[in-house]
Amino acid sequence: MRQLGNMEEQLDQLSEWIQDSSRIVFFGGAGISTESGIPDFRSAAGLYQTEHQTPYTPEQILSRSFFDRHPEVFYDFYRSKMLHPEAQPNAGHQLLAELEREGKLHAIITQNIDGLHQKAGSEQVLELHGSIHRNYCIYCRKFFSLAEIMNQDELVPRCDVCHGMVKPDVVLYEEMLDPLIMEASIDAIRQADLLLVGGTSLTVQPAAHFVSYFEGRHSVLVNITSTSYDTKVDLCLQAPIGSVFSGVRKRLNLI
Repeated sequence: MRQLGNMEEQLDQLSEWIQDSSRIVFFGGAGISTESGIPDFRSAAGLYQTEHQTPYTPEQILSRSFFDRHPEVFYDFYRSKMLHPEAQPNAGHQLLAELEREGKLHAIITQNIDGLHQKAGSEQVLELHGSIHRNYCIYCRKFFSLAEIMNQDELVPRCDVCHGMVKPDVVLYEEMLDPLIMEASIDAIRQADLLLVGGTSLTVQPAAHFVSYFEGRHSVLVNITSTSYDTKVDLCLQAPIGSVFSGVRKRLNLI
């Protein structure tokens, strides 16, 4: 890991590497969206620590078997805790969209389901855990937008064609990641010359293992807390990703 004296030097180095790179890949987690008002999962103020009026843990509620058995409890938790349609992209999302428009960034690999990367203008987004913006009838597979789900009067949304239950296109516990998305993510990381990892503690498997496929020039980790990967990257910045990327945007004259 490159040891630099202060945050300003770290931001200078990161900006220089971005300028010198032509195939950047970003691998990110909940931390990039917390500055947009969306809670993460595992921090002291995260989703798993909040109080909810059920005897079940969030991990239980967010499992596929629980969804099938208790859809009313699932949707009560899901609607109140996981849907943030008013959230807007922050400086982190904006920098990545700008780098993509410049042809420097070739893929965003995200564990988030909020769609903020796309709202910021990014197009090359690989969503490992799905998206709240896609919803399907579990029987006839009819598509429903997030707005259609939120506007239904019923707690558990139903298909207007077959009256089947509608499920968000998000990966629940006990479900597998999409193998095509996994393969595309690994390929993107393998081909990257600069890997930016941000807003993730790199504890959720198998996604966290993806970073081990990187063979490029420089790897950078930006996270507000320390991780087990801090010493395995070329540059580690322990700070909010929004503030770090805001500093980079200024150095690259994108603000």
